[in-house]
Amino acid sequence: MKLLARRLPSGVLLFLMLAGLALVAFWTPDAWAQEAAGQVEYRSFPVVGSRVVVWVIAQLHLMFGAFVLAVPMFALTIEFIGFRNGDKRYDDLAYEFTRLLSVSFSFTASLGALLTFFLFILYPRLMEYLVSIFDWTFMLYACVFFLEAVFLYSYYYGWGKMPKWLHLVIGLCLNLVGIAIIFIADSWLTFMNSPNGIDAEGNLLSTWDAINNFTWMPINIHRLIANICFGGSIAAAYGAYKFLGAKTDEERAHYDWMGYMGNFIAIAALLPLPFAGYWLGREIYAFSQSLGIALMGGTFSWLFIIQAVLIGNLFLAANYYLWLSMERIHGAERYRKFTKWLLASITVCFIVWATPHSLVATVEEARAMGGSHHPILNVLGVMSAKNTAVNVLILTTYLSFLFYRRANKEATVSWAKTGNIIQFGILAVVVGVVIFLGVYGYFVEASVRIGLSIPQVSLVLFAMISITIIDVFMFRKAKILGPIEWGKIPNRAQYALFFIAITFAWTMGLMGYVRSGIRQHWHVYGVMRDTSVDAFTPTLGYAANVVSVTVLIFFAFIAVVFFLSSLAGKKKLDAGEGTSS
Repeated sequence: MKLLARRLPSGVLLFLMLAGLALVAFWTPDAWAQEAAGQVEYRSFPVVGSRVVVWVIAQLHLMFGAFVLAVPMFALTIEFIGFRNGDKRYDDLAYEFTRLLSVSFSFTASLGALLTFFLFILYPRLMEYLVSIFDWTFMLYACVFFLEAVFLYSYYYGWGKMPKWLHLVIGLCLNLVGIAIIFIADSWLTFMNSPNGIDAEGNLLSTWDAINNFTWMPINIHRLIANICFGGSIAAAYGAYKFLGAKTDEERAHYDWMGYMGNFIAIAALLPLPFAGYWLGREIYAFSQSLGIALMGGTFSWLFIIQAVLIGNLFLAANYYLWLSMERIHGAERYRKFTKWLLASITVCFIVWATPHSLVATVEEARAMGGSHHPILNVLGVMSAKNTAVNVLILTTYLSFLFYRRANKEATVSWAKTGNIIQFGILAVVVGVVIFLGVYGYFVEASVRIGLSIPQVSLVLFAMISITIIDVFMFRKAKILGPIEWGKIPNRAQYALFFIAITFAWTMGLMGYVRSGIRQHWHVYGVMRDTSVDAFTPTLGYAANVVSVTVLIFFAFIAVVFFLSSLAGKKKLDAGEGTSS
């Protein structure tokens, strides 16, 4: 036995130990008999139950997977910027981001293997059915995952050891296979919510149609954007962690910049994320109105109130961090007077977004109100008000970014005054029209009201893109009023970055539960029922507890990643190097 232990890799030994424990824990003599007869549909997990253990492991795997798939995207972008302008500081920053991947990828792979192991053991009938539908995609997934490992370690360990153009090509390949992994895995989970490519009995007609189901592409886009948000927030939290432990001004400057860049990426991706969510919700309604009603107006409606509170907190914390960041910029004093108005706008939008349509009330309170709907606040609980609030909230956050961008600059072009007037005009007109459409939604039928979200979204995107283009040209040769003193920022700004990362993780866990839970008592909606002992819809408190424990476990693992990454070989910054925006 000792000889065997010396010859086998530790990972193989761990797998054999887990397999042995599984045989003891799950395969009782009765189970063996049922297995021989081909009758096993479920196996139970001790104490917490099969669903909870799969739920927790799947969520942990998705969180680490989101981080591992997102970080190479902005690491490659930052590295390319450094390559184009010859600034080594960008290369150092990209390497710092990438250094977090090595340990994180190991966690991701281990959790993925563990999830696969438990799914096939605990839910054999469901997995047998999914394999019969997506047979060759599982093999493709394994091959793509292997390629990701090859490209990731080549990208990380090849830093500075190969021609830069080749290193960038490897980084591009890493990102392409990462996106492929998302798309393949999303086909399995979206099929369970909106099955396609099968007949009335659930038999396969077309694998491609099963992949390209109603919600596949909306989920792909939504998760891709969400992964960038989440990855940026975790990278920003790492920068905050290193900033608080920095011993020199040089280190503080570097990690202040890293925290800012990670947060900038996270919030920049957060701005279009609600739009992707609207598209996903619309496709769910298109596939099944029953699923849509369960999602927004039934069992899970109160979860969206919690989501509103969480995302409102994200926007508030992101703006707070930007306002604190302006303290390190000479010339930013001009824009600080607008902070109170931005805060007022965020507060009003937050209140509207978090107001429920139906209130939890006692019998006496309901009688006093005249029903479950408050006579005044009721108007703030419908989608017309909430769509309007979130669009104005996005524009408010965009304004904070705009003020930060031009904080230490003064436009020198002859048409600067005209440019400012045009920018203000675009913003004022768009806000006015968005509010008008929100009010108009109260006087039309539901189908028209839902459709009004499209012009609202289009106008907000138009405003952000057009104002940005004008700003870029207006400040191209701007006069610099003073330097950005990286590292000169209050510590409370770093705690805001921690708060943003934790809130992103909690929101991901909560929304993952909603996406899966709307199926209720179905494994595959309308095709395969869930007949296990766990076939019930968890209460809001139960789900919140599971998600909270999962988030705590995730950040315990992330603390290990941060610690091990700090011990890894460090690229020492050149003496006297500062950082720049």
